[in-house]
Amino acid sequence: MRHAYQQAGIKGWRRWSMSRDTRMSNFAADYAVLGEPGRAFEYLERAYVERDGDLIFLKTDPDFDSLRSDPRYADLLRRIGLPQ
Repeated sequence: MRHAYQQAGIKGWRRWSMSRDTRMSNFAADYAVLGEPGRAFEYLERAYVERDGDLIFLKTDPDFDSLRSDPRYADLLRRIGLPQ
C-alpha cells in the first residue's frame, strides 16, 4: 500500500486498493477518483443492482464529486430514492 502511494500517488494507491476490494460502490469511487466516469457509472449500476448499502453515502462522499454534473448521477439518485 505504501509503496503504491509512493510510486504513483493517490492514483497508484487507488489502483492498489482495487485489487483488494469486493464492493461495487468502492470500485465506483476508485474509478471516479481516477477520472474514469464511464467505469465509475458501470460499477455504480452494479452496486445498485446488488443493493449495495454504501450507496446511501453517494451524495456526501467526496470521491463522487467529479460525477455530480453527469445526468447519470441524478438518475441514479432518483432511482435510489435520495433527494436531489
